[in-house]
Amino acid sequence: MPDTPAAGYLLAAVAVAVAVTWALRALPFAALAPLRSSPLVAYLGAAMPVGVMVILAAYTLRHLTPRDPGAAWPTLLALAATVAVHLWRRNVLLSILGGTAVHVVLASAVFAS
Repeated sequence: MPDTPAAGYLLAAVAVAVAVTWALRALPFAALAPLRSSPLVAYLGAAMPVGVMVILAAYTLRHLTPRDPGAAWPTLLALAATVAVHLWRRNVLLSILGGTAVHVVLASAVFAS
């Protein structure tokens, strides 16, 4: 039968694991606390929603082929719906979710037929 580690050794190993886990979970909060008053973070908070929408639009349109209108129209209608919802409500999350829902419904209708 193999030798089992001493109880003190096991307790020390568990204590180290607890300390490392706690430190890794607390570190982001401690590092971000001074950044909350930063003007750069305030700017990024205001500018990033537009950046996210541009990245999502570019990602969606990267394989759009106008030569295949059957595959292009769901994407273009979803893009138009996203722009319309955003101009109407000025809510990035609602625009993204609405455009995604329109795209999923239209794309599933195209692929189902």
